[in-house]
Amino acid sequence: MPTCPALFIGASASHQGKTTVTSALARHHARRGLRVRVFKTGPDFLDPMILERACGSPVYSLHLSMVGLDACRALLAQAAREADLILIEGVMGLFDGTPSSADLAAAFNVPVLAVIGAHGMAQTFGAVAFGLARYRADVPFHGVLANRVASARHAQMLAEAIPDGLRFCGHLSNTDDIALPERHLGLTQAQEVAGLDARLDRAADAIAATTLADLPPPVHFEDATLAAPPRLLEGLHIAIARDAAFSFIYPANVDLLHAMGARVTTFSPLADEPVPANADALYFPGGYPELHAATLACNLHTRTSIQAHVARQGAVVAECGGMLYLLDSLTDVEGAKHAMLGVLPGNAFMQRRLARLAMQRLDTAHGALTGHTFHYSTLDTSMQPQLTSKHATTGAEGEALYRHGRVTATYMHAYWPSNPAAAAALFRGESL
Repeated sequence: MPTCPALFIGASASHQGKTTVTSALARHHARRGLRVRVFKTGPDFLDPMILERACGSPVYSLHLSMVGLDACRALLAQAAREADLILIEGVMGLFDGTPSSADLAAAFNVPVLAVIGAHGMAQTFGAVAFGLARYRADVPFHGVLANRVASARHAQMLAEAIPDGLRFCGHLSNTDDIALPERHLGLTQAQEVAGLDARLDRAADAIAATTLADLPPPVHFEDATLAAPPRLLEGLHIAIARDAAFSFIYPANVDLLHAMGARVTTFSPLADEPVPANADALYFPGGYPELHAATLACNLHTRTSIQAHVARQGAVVAECGGMLYLLDSLTDVEGAKHAMLGVLPGNAFMQRRLARLAMQRLDTAHGALTGHTFHYSTLDTSMQPQLTSKHATTGAEGEALYRHGRVTATYMHAYWPSNPAAAAALFRGESL
């Protein structure tokens, strides 16, 4: 049974500073020479970019429905065998969602550090901490950390408000030099944050002044491994669009392509790089094409090489922002219309309000494929869905999956290890 110190970083709500605290912990212990493995709860691409920079290792997702209990168990067991510390960042508030961060912490008996943004709060901080700690008896609780604290006196008031029996782990000040910048889909991408490493070092210095400077107690994880997937992509060359416009990629998805026998390379549409001439399939992940639409519209080397790949019946898989890039046009929030590739019929329109956010399940001929959707655009297209996903818990109608020749496109971000056979079919250009 592998054993490793572990801590689950939860919060009272979103925007309390979970990623800042998790990154600070990761950077602090990594600077001590420890091997730190960090996980992110749920579907997220942006937080893991920051967390990877903080700890120096890829950050994998854990989620009881999208990833699955057995796969979560195996990922944690592998990390416990290799690392000196495991950190798991939660999603939203500790008890929000089905399944919730609390469900994950309870399933693997990982104690929770609750992060509470204390701005505009004094003694009520103690009541919130008490509620988080006592709401569910099956959720192990490590302690509480106050974030965005105004002064030393404010910190003292918060500490004094903590009821007996709860651990106050300290505080982080309300300063802009450690907070992480955000935009419409969440945190700004790591490669776009100026001085990120200095910011992470300052956060690590701050966490070193708390009781969290020391390792948390060890957690016993059940020993588990996952069987190797069938080599359904043996010899296939898959080229992935990867740059600041197309960066929403689960590390586990790329691992699966390798494990199924594919050769994986990358190219940058933003840098006007052509796709590899011998690529059998292309993958366009989600990202921020709307922020780079003018550049993408002008990059002819990439455009003509993709169009040539499609013309010779090469397979293409496109998700969310990747799908928008393949359309006839993309109109940004200012109303500027940009010509896209014209590989798929249709036009996309960015908006300032969220269009859809939900966990998804796509029922295919190979079984269920899990994932999520999160976008601020709408689509006007003549294409008819081949399949339509469902909300993972309510069963409500979700996102369309389109087939246009050997191009498969959808707003849904799929977690391919949930169904390797379905993922392999996508890259072989087969119907699901």
